Amino acid sequence: MKFTAAEIANILEGTVDGDDTIEISSLSKIEESTHGSLTFLANPKYTPHIYTTNASLVIVNKDFELDDEISPTLIRVTDAYQAFSTLLEYYNKNIESKKGIEASAVIDRSSKVHSSCYIGNFSVIADKVRLGENVILDSHVIIEGSVSIGENTKIDSFCTIKTGTKIGSNCHIHSGCIIGSDGFGYAPKEDGTYNKIPHTGNVEISDYVEIGANSTIDRATLGSTRILRGVKMDNQIQIAHNVEIGSNTVIAAQTGIAGSTKIGSNCIIGGQVGIVGHLKIGKNVSIQGQSGIISNIKDGSVIQGSPAISYKDYNKSYVYFRRFPSIIKRLESLEKNKNE
Repeated sequence: MKFTAAEIANILEGTVDGDDTIEISSLSKIEESTHGSLTFLANPKYTPHIYTTNASLVIVNKDFELDDEISPTLIRVTDAYQAFSTLLEYYNKNIESKKGIEASAVIDRSSKVHSSCYIGNFSVIADKVRLGENVILDSHVIIEGSVSIGENTKIDSFCTIKTGTKIGSNCHIHSGCIIGSDGFGYAPKEDGTYNKIPHTGNVEISDYVEIGANSTIDRATLGSTRILRGVKMDNQIQIAHNVEIGSNTVIAAQTGIAGSTKIGSNCIIGGQVGIVGHLKIGKNVSIQGQSGIISNIKDGSVIQGSPAISYKDYNKSYVYFRRFPSIIKRLESLEKNKNE
């Protein structure tokens, strides 16, 4: 697949500085580019590479000034990083524009699959499923009964979408995810054994959500587990029953959120964070990696540690954490001198 500089400038609403007929066929890093590739320059740290790169086309900010001659053509845009991200999205949509139903796919007669969809090899669609326009199911995807998936959503290989799940439009669910499985709920009995609590609810995922590989989202005991619009989740994340994650919240890998916790919008949650159940996390909260959350958090808080405290307090305390051995040694010395 090839694009000219003029075509790319049109997609990005930028201007061409150089040969607008030059063609590119691949994307690359600025320091490892080859002829016929496109790259970008947003971080000043990489500015020296623009004078040595082999790329044919480089996206730069409008106000970028050259100190010497260069060989590649430039496309000037308002924000080079954002423009390259837009181009990556456009590029992926074009190379993944699959349509049709593979011969080994199995689709229940009661389900409605739009003619523009792609259903990969060995995928199975159960009864009463609804797939919108341009939905892509890669190979070995299992869609159980009464599931609905909105337009332009892509579900990668080996995902399982359990009964009653609702997924919005323009979502991307990466390989190995299980959406809508039973929650972890048991009632203790007098004899020390446990009765399993049935989970009869579902999972609702809004538009523009991305869920990383091998993540799991459990269905609600009653009602719905909700992932709201624009949420971005990394790989290997566990979301328990009846959790609600607010719009435009981002969560890094290996985080676990226990049942019925509500997380506000525009939060940033680092990797390997653990959050206990039945909490309320406010809006615009930042939680540093490997923190343990055991209490409610107010809007706008920045916290760290296990159990988590204010990020500033944690940093101040850490100065003393590191010095504990020497502090203890000094205390022991003082006690010894006192007793002599």
